[in-house]
Amino acid sequence: MKIEENYSLEKHNTFHLPVKTRWFMEYADEEELGRILRDEYFQECLSLHIGGGSNLLFINDFNGIVLHSQIKGIFVVEETDDSVLLRIGAAEIWDDVVAYAVSKGWGGIENLSHIPGEAGAAAVQNIGAYGTEVKDVIEKVEAYNQLTFEKRTFTNEECLYDYRHSFFKNEHNDPYIVTYIYIRLNKKPRFSVNYGNLKEELSKYPEITLQTVRDAVISIRRQKLPDPKELGNAGSFFMNPVIPVGRYEKLKERFSDMPSYSAGEGKVKVPAGWLIEQCGFRGKSHGAVGVYEKQALVLVNLGEAKGHEIALVAESIRTAVYDRFGIEIMPEVKYVG
Repeated sequence: MKIEENYSLEKHNTFHLPVKTRWFMEYADEEELGRILRDEYFQECLSLHIGGGSNLLFINDFNGIVLHSQIKGIFVVEETDDSVLLRIGAAEIWDDVVAYAVSKGWGGIENLSHIPGEAGAAAVQNIGAYGTEVKDVIEKVEAYNQLTFEKRTFTNEECLYDYRHSFFKNEHNDPYIVTYIYIRLNKKPRFSVNYGNLKEELSKYPEITLQTVRDAVISIRRQKLPDPKELGNAGSFFMNPVIPVGRYEKLKERFSDMPSYSAGEGKVKVPAGWLIEQCGFRGKSHGAVGVYEKQALVLVNLGEAKGHEIALVAESIRTAVYDRFGIEIMPEVKYVG
């Protein structure tokens, strides 16, 4: 177990904000996690569990305990002629999991290539890209209740998955820490490649395979999104809003080129990046905070930005979008502090 005081979180958030936490605790297994949760001092302190920090915006220093898992491993727990069930430690780098699955010829998560973060956070956030969400492959999730210390296994249905949402993100529920996720992958892949620019990118390849889909997704993401190692960012800062079809059709009368995607019966999803771009933010900088020139969904740290400065720019974008379109866009990034 690793315990550090006044610990810098600059390497634990992809905005590279130079914030600190009063205590940083890193556990290697479930036994160590249980010891931490039962500790009286821990129970009295404000606490935050983080993964790779790719979905966090620290407004200021954290006056409490930041927890981080080192539970790793990818284990085959069930295998048939058609599928394989994997148990994956929450601290495994998500893209490493995708690369491993593709190398084995197991399909289902290739569209989720090159998404930053760890496996546990992927299950909490319900990450998604190019018509695929991680909920499509998750069979169950192991987690510990931070209040009762009890371990619970959630079925996919009990995770209550929705667009970028799950049971674990609902602040009205008891807080849980994910330790392992189970995903079922196909040995006979069924490709989902008709999503926008993925289909176009794949036309450059001689055939569609798990590897070429992964390569195409990585290529697109590298073209559209900045590398957090080079330019601090948290990927897509906002979620794409979902609105009723009738409301969209009325907006379409005023904004004829407004794009959309089906979001279930009677609803459509409008690209937040398009809304932001129409308000003139793409490529603009506001002090040390920028809106990425290739993708308006992405806010970037141009050097010495502070968390509250990024939050102020985000709020100005939300206000502008609402004033013009009457659509409220919500941050995908979690504010801390």
